[in-house]
Amino acid sequence: MAITVISPAEALRRARAGATLVDVREAHERATGFATGAIGIARAELEADPASVLPEAGAEVLLICQSGARSLKAAQALADAGYTCLASVDGGTTRWMAEGLPVTRPDVDTDFYDRYSRHLRLPEVGESGQRRLEAACIAMVGAGGLGSPAAYYLAAAGIGTLVLADDDVVDRSNLQRQILHTDARIGVPKVESARTALSALNPRLTVEAFPERITAANVERLIADADVVIDGADNFPVRYLLNDACVKLRKPLVYGAVHRFEGQVSVFDAGRHRGHAPCYRCLFPEPPPPEAAPNCAEAGVLGVLPGVIGLLQATEAIKLILGIGEPLTGRLLNFDALAMRFRETRLRPDHDCAVCAPGREFPGYIDYARFCAGT
Repeated sequence: MAITVISPAEALRRARAGATLVDVREAHERATGFATGAIGIARAELEADPASVLPEAGAEVLLICQSGARSLKAAQALADAGYTCLASVDGGTTRWMAEGLPVTRPDVDTDFYDRYSRHLRLPEVGESGQRRLEAACIAMVGAGGLGSPAAYYLAAAGIGTLVLADDDVVDRSNLQRQILHTDARIGVPKVESARTALSALNPRLTVEAFPERITAANVERLIADADVVIDGADNFPVRYLLNDACVKLRKPLVYGAVHRFEGQVSVFDAGRHRGHAPCYRCLFPEPPPPEAAPNCAEAGVLGVLPGVIGLLQATEAIKLILGIGEPLTGRLLNFDALAMRFRETRLRPDHDCAVCAPGREFPGYIDYARFCAGT
């Protein structure tokens, strides 16, 4: 049947005369305001079981959404289900408000619904997922090339708490790639510079800043409350230390590394999945000789490369917290910027691994600097 389309003013008149007005938008959309008197139920829920909300099939039902498209489709679905007296509100809630008709505004956190509205539209995230992100804590070691893009996007995405550990200060040579920092903050501790930038982007975020070099003495304190740990370090001793601590404390570790024009990303989750997921030591039982793996200060790095890798790390962290998609657990993603090519390598757990082998007690922390120096 053809669906009647009526103006908001006509819908208000009919609703006051006894018609049932139904707002078929999602809950987060209705939280910013809805037509006074409307019943709120998302379109999918309404179409799945209209009888639980609506009166008998012959009663007058008016449907409204944001602009009029969803309400028209919902009306057609109801018509197919046997409802005979239907109308869709032209222009939806947007026009209703523009014409100054009565609106009910719930006492809600409008900043939350406005700020994360695009996440809230994703069924895989929704309000429950966004609340999960806001309750999450991510520990990030390094507020430099990898930490900058990762932290920026995690803050924007609504992660509630970021723990940042870095003992360095901002240097002019950092600015080619470390986008958290500015020329005006040269000489400022990187974690404080990061706090300034991230808080300006999302004031809902809590930043716990530790201007400390991570060591065996403080690593557990820094990552103890984290749901996910991100490795943004630029040296092997810290990578091995973080790996061992994450295995011991059963934390997922999102690994990233860059070298000149190439980068790597993976998720090491052996602490929670012994014998099924590898750890960093399964991939690199022994560190390469120092001369074979110079850091960025020695070898140089394409400025945009840490941006690509850091964003991939942020993506993996968000997926882990939401429990969606397929994480990079057991997979190493290699990126070649010059060829613009990604290549994936499958990783298997080493059942003789010194740290994560099933049934093996944690061996304790070691002198990681000496271990990586080969002495």
